Order: sequence, then C-alpha cells, then structure tokens
Amino acid sequence: MAAARLPRLRPTTFHVPSLDALNFLAADVRGALGPYVTVYLATERHWDLAAVGLVTTLGGWIGLLAQTPLGALLDATRRKRGMIAAALGVLGAGALVIALWPAFWPVLAANALMQVVGGIFQPAVAALTVGLFARRELTRRMGRNAAFSRAGNLFIAALAALLAWRFSARDVFLVVPLLSLGGMAAALSIPHGAIDLRRARGLHPAADGKDGGPAAWWRTLFGSRAMIVFAATSLLIEFASAPLLTMVGQLLGAAHPGLGVEMTSGCVMVQQAGMLAAALAVGWRGDRWGHRRLLLAGFALVVVQGVLTTLGNRVTWLIGLQMLGGLGTGLFNALTPRVLSDVTAGSGHYNLAQGIAATLRALGVTSSGLAVELAVKRFGYGLAFAGCAGVAALALALFWLAMPRTQQDAS
Repeated sequence: MAAARLPRLRPTTFHVPSLDALNFLAADVRGALGPYVTVYLATERHWDLAAVGLVTTLGGWIGLLAQTPLGALLDATRRKRGMIAAALGVLGAGALVIALWPAFWPVLAANALMQVVGGIFQPAVAALTVGLFARRELTRRMGRNAAFSRAGNLFIAALAALLAWRFSARDVFLVVPLLSLGGMAAALSIPHGAIDLRRARGLHPAADGKDGGPAAWWRTLFGSRAMIVFAATSLLIEFASAPLLTMVGQLLGAAHPGLGVEMTSGCVMVQQAGMLAAALAVGWRGDRWGHRRLLLAGFALVVVQGVLTTLGNRVTWLIGLQMLGGLGTGLFNALTPRVLSDVTAGSGHYNLAQGIAATLRALGVTSSGLAVELAVKRFGYGLAFAGCAGVAALALALFWLAMPRTQQDAS
C-alpha cells in the first residue's frame, strides 16, 4: 500500500514554464556577467590589465577546483533544487560586492565565490532535465533549455546596456540579486516528487522510483575514451573562445572611452543571439543532423571568428563577428549535457562527468584570461586573436580524429 503512494516518475504535476523560467533567469547568468566584470574594472575603475587578469585567473582557479566535487555532490544529493537556490543567493551577494566595494581583495573573493557557485547552474539544470524527461525527449528539451538561457542572457545584455547608458555601469551588478530571487522561485516551483532521482544521476530508472547507488565505480569515467576526448576538447575550445569577446570589449572600450560597457553589451547581445539560434537548431534538428557534425561545425566557427577578427577594427565588424562565436560556442554548450548523458548512460555518474568537463572548461577560461592579457601586452591584439584561432583549430582536429561516435549521431 505504501508503494502506491509514491509520486509518479513522469512529471504529471510539473509545469514546463518552471524549467523555462529557471533557464531564462539563472542558468548562465554568471557567463553573461563575466565580460562585464573585466570591462568594468579595466575601463570604469581603471584597473591595470595585469591586475584584471590576475583577479580573473585566481578567482577562476579557486572556482574550478570546486567543479568536480560539486558534480559528485549533485550525483549524491536529493536536494538539487536547493543547491540551485543557494548558489543563486551567493551569486547575488557576489555581484553586490563588486558593485559596492570594487577593491582588489573584495572583488577577488566575490569573483571566486561567483565562479564556484556558477559551476552549479548548468549541471544542476541538466540533471533536473534528465530526471524529468525520457531519453527520447532529451535533445529537444536540452535545446529548449539552452534557448531560454540565451534569451535570458540577451535580456541581461540589453538591460546592462540600458542601465549603463541611463544610470551607471555599476548598476549592472545591482540588478543581479533581483534576477537571482526570480531564479530561486523558479527552481523551488519544480515539484521534488516529479524528478526521477536515479535517472537524474545517469542510472537507469527503477520500478519503485527509489534513488539507488551507482552502477559503476567512478574511476570508470577515466577509462572512457569518449569522456577523455570530450573533456580535452572542452578545455581547448573554452581556452580559444572565452577571451575573444573580452578582448574585443577591451579594444572597443579603449578606442571609445566611456562606452566600454555599452560596447561590450553590443558584443554580448550579438553573441547571445548566435547562441540562441544554435540552441534552437539543436532542439529542432539535433538528433537528425547528428551531434558529431554539429560539434565539428561549432569548433570550425570559432576558428573562423578568431581569424576574421584579425582583419579589421571597425566597430560594426568586430561586434558582428560575435555572431560566429555565438553560433560555435552555442552548439557546443547546447549539446554538452546531451552528449555526456550518452557517454555516461547507466554509470550513475552523469553529474560527476559534468563536473569534470566543467573543471576543464573553467581551466581553459581562467588560463586564457591571464594568457591573453599578457599576449596583448607583449604582442598586441592581432596575434592574440590569431592564437585563439589556432587553439580552436587544435580542438577541431582532436575531436574529428579521436572522438568516438555516440549512439545518437546521425549516419
């Protein structure tokens, strides 16, 4: 009789707008804010570029050390919604510190905390999605998640430009706590009983709906060729793509004093429009076109963006090229949780795999932050852009030659 009272695994009481709102308000809010932190410190607070790179790198290194443990914690915990809500609270507090106390040590601490909790959003939302939807629905749903996330980032970019133009650049960070509160409400509106906790960690569903232990020892992930190659390409593509928008924002901010945040907002909006288009394409035709083909196309687009950025310095040219980067990184970001669900199917370590991939992606972002600032200082922007293109080409070659096909790849 007790078994009859257990909640059903399919989300009959779950309303899709809750997940849509969570993605819109919170899933990549840290990623959307990242360029503003560096541009705000460099152009509005007049920090030295080396100090900006140091804060970005140190904070990022602290954050990336937490990514894999957070993934393991997401596998183990039944309170995935609570983790998202707590992380959003920390994110809002960190943004307030940057706005109100823009000194080195407070900003370093706030940025580090934002990097740590920022690693929770995308893996946790992906875990909720896997627990709420059947495998045959995942590609379409993951694409929808990414589309709402990009739409939210477009909203943030437009709002940031309006606030910076009408009031001040500092106000960009003051709005983050409000967005965080909305994201917390959306996360907690998803019924806990609607989530299949076994499936959310990469295990096959159990008939009784109870959360079971892992089906495999966690070290099996490091014996998976697909996992190793995907993790390595994650590092390389983030190292190549992450600095491109930031460097363009700094270049335009220096050329147009007082308009750094507005110029960066333009870059972010164009990039996010490309990422939105990529997410819609994944949701619409991802399974039919094949994950492998779309990922190769995404890597190639980042290569092209890096090369073309070296060929001109007009505002419209540099901002318009962010569309290519948005399409490329958008394909990669939208497909990452879907590909990892195939790579780790039945292992019980889906979120740990996401944590490992996120660690290497964060390693790429943080390492590139200091590397490109030093490269710009020594060699100029042109060679720094070309170097990013070269790293993206290496990621393309590695994935093409070494990544095994997953079960969802089109023939």
